[in-house]
Amino acid sequence: MATIGFTLTFWAWNLISPLGGAFKDRLDLSSFQQSLLVAVPVLVGSLGRIPAGALTDKYGAKRMFPLVSALTIVPVLLLIPAKDSYGAMLAVGFLLGLGGTTFAIGIPLVNSWFPPSERGLALGIFGMGMGGVALSGYFTPRIADHGDNLPFLVVAVALAVYAALAAVLITDHPDRKVPTTSLGHRLGQAGRLRVTWELSALYAIGFGGIVAFGVYLPTYLKTWYELSPTDAGTKAAGFALVTVVFRPFGGWLSDRVHPAVVTAGALGFVALLAIVQAFDPDLDPVGTIALLCMAAGLGTASGSVFALVSQVTPQPQVGSVTGIVGAMGGLGGFVPPLVMGAIYSAKDSYSIGFMLLSDLALAGCVYAYGRMRTLRPNA
Repeated sequence: MATIGFTLTFWAWNLISPLGGAFKDRLDLSSFQQSLLVAVPVLVGSLGRIPAGALTDKYGAKRMFPLVSALTIVPVLLLIPAKDSYGAMLAVGFLLGLGGTTFAIGIPLVNSWFPPSERGLALGIFGMGMGGVALSGYFTPRIADHGDNLPFLVVAVALAVYAALAAVLITDHPDRKVPTTSLGHRLGQAGRLRVTWELSALYAIGFGGIVAFGVYLPTYLKTWYELSPTDAGTKAAGFALVTVVFRPFGGWLSDRVHPAVVTAGALGFVALLAIVQAFDPDLDPVGTIALLCMAAGLGTASGSVFALVSQVTPQPQVGSVTGIVGAMGGLGGFVPPLVMGAIYSAKDSYSIGFMLLSDLALAGCVYAYGRMRTLRPNA
């Protein structure tokens, strides 16, 4: 149930991106304006994970999952009257960020039901819900071919059905410890843990890379390789699908090898492939192989980082730490689309953006292996 809810709300969270090209033409937007439009939900959804995680510690996922799913219906439907105004689209995109907060609700729920030796795979399976981005990239433009408003109506109905089922079927662990301190105090405690910020930096590279590609890859493929919106959305969905498949692989591997080693290897692989893509190879086959291999590396790193979170964080603080780490990961996805749009507007090239990704991934690789490898799981 957590994975299904995560998938649906992520689809809602990413509704604007697959239609970004259509909105650009309809509203006559610049590359930077289009980038900002698809990035705003990412920013709000990322920051919203901080209170969502802490509130889940307090009230449990049984209340939070149905509530957030139901509330996400509102901005989804507001996209219908807003689609002819850039200002209105930005405002609705801000509200649409609510859908991106469910990550911080599902992690503590899933984490509480599994022993540490099995959490890597379990959290990796839950993390497959980020496949909602792939579903959105593939289905949203195709559904829109049958009616401009149809994608929003379909997602709204799906969220309503899920919210009703989640209220009945989701169960919090009976031994769940309910914190008695205030929200601010719990977030302060989580923020004072050094490992919170170390994990945040690694997740900002791994998951941030996934989010950035998820929201900007259709634009990149359409602009640089001159693909149609449908073809670009399909290929972007394939990229997202690979990240989904490799996320549980990263978790599974982390149950057997120290997750910091897995993270270092995955980020090193991403750094190498980002350099390849910086040289603007032909899409078929080198560019496609490079992008899909980067997807595999980023998916693996995302799974391994949260395997590390589950091992080194006290159970009552998992929600709060998850909220902060998840927020940093999402923020890691907010900046690159803006940078890529600005670089392309200024230089007519995306190469600098891919080299920056390579530098960040290499830094994460070195830090994960050099520092995080020395951490040991708690009891």
